[in-house]
Amino acid sequence: MLDVLGLEPDDERVYRTLVGQPNSTATLLSDLLAVPRAHVDKTLSRLVEWGLVIGSADERFTAAPPAMAFGALIAQRREGLRMAEQALVTLAEEHRAAMTGNSINDLIEVVTGRDAIRHRFLQVQQAARTQVRSFITAPFLAVPPDENTAEPMAIGRGVHFRAVLDRAVLAEPGIITDAIDSLRNGVQLRVTDQLPMKLVLADADLGLVPLAVTPAGEPGAVLLHRSGLLDALDALFETVWRTANPLELSATGTEAETTVALGAEDPTDLDRRILALLLAGLTDQTTAAQLGLSQRTLHRRLRHLMDMAGVRTRMQLGGHAVRHGWAAPPVPN
Repeated sequence: MLDVLGLEPDDERVYRTLVGQPNSTATLLSDLLAVPRAHVDKTLSRLVEWGLVIGSADERFTAAPPAMAFGALIAQRREGLRMAEQALVTLAEEHRAAMTGNSINDLIEVVTGRDAIRHRFLQVQQAARTQVRSFITAPFLAVPPDENTAEPMAIGRGVHFRAVLDRAVLAEPGIITDAIDSLRNGVQLRVTDQLPMKLVLADADLGLVPLAVTPAGEPGAVLLHRSGLLDALDALFETVWRTANPLELSATGTEAETTVALGAEDPTDLDRRILALLLAGLTDQTTAAQLGLSQRTLHRRLRHLMDMAGVRTRMQLGGHAVRHGWAAPPVPN
């Protein structure tokens, strides 16, 4: 766990042992950890030098208070990361300047194979400083949404995510759970009937466009640097985004509700999720499957909602739901 601060596994073992066994000698530590005394001596020397361990005149050692000892190391790491980020900004600007006027081969990189595409997909998101935009279509050739480890890390840095989903994606197994997790994390999602391609954009600097599978069976992609073609994809995303429908799902529960209070005056969380999926264009069968319901339960909930709204048809219910915000996430108390 402490390797992120530069400690080796043996350093951490010795320090943790001293936390529970203060005033220990090197010989005692050697016995407790079952490692040679010479090895313990070298480890203690490093820990004393870093200020993590305090030695006494009688050659006994005690762990320095963790908050004090590691607080300093964490502060140093933060400062180092801040300086690295500043250097990255400078290098990025130098790279952009160097790329200006370069040949087409310098602006477009062909990527072949699932592993290579996955690597570039994660790198593009890691390179983003302000925003990541994407078109999501099925099937997922290299990185399914639940394996996109770069997204939460980028969100933690303050990067803003927007994504447009092809409507067919909503029928993929588990996609609704992934969408709810993304919405919880602040990702903006919209849905459109059909997307022209898969696409990932990092700021206005990088774009990854997965291509069809080659005759040999390997997927391919192109990585685009800043260029007129990248500008066109930027404009395409914004055009599609403006016309797509926002996807708003209730995300307050981890499992679909199976029972509801029929006397409720407002839609339950499950009702809101049903309405959101149906308004997004999913069929009754797909909606029921995504929420873990039987179609009979789904129809019973819709009948109840129609009674609550005082309407007779599904179309009227949809209009009422939109006007009264029934398909939006509930407002926290």
